[in-house]
Amino acid sequence: MFGLSEVALLLIVLIVLLGVRKLPGLVRSAGQATRIFKKEAHALRTQDAPATTGPVIEGTVLSRDERS
Repeated sequence: MFGLSEVALLLIVLIVLLGVRKLPGLVRSAGQATRIFKKEAHALRTQDAPATTGPVIEGTVLSRDERS
């Protein structure tokens, strides 16, 4: 999509337009948004996963021929 030169040019333009003082706040909020997104994506994946811990019932496994 974008090459390295385009990304570097975009970062330079952002630094010039927004100023050096606002850049740390922007980076901090972008990092926070990324962490929230990853946390919510993980929560959705674990919510849809079936529960693997359940009651264990001991017994004998029967084949189809042995069932009545």
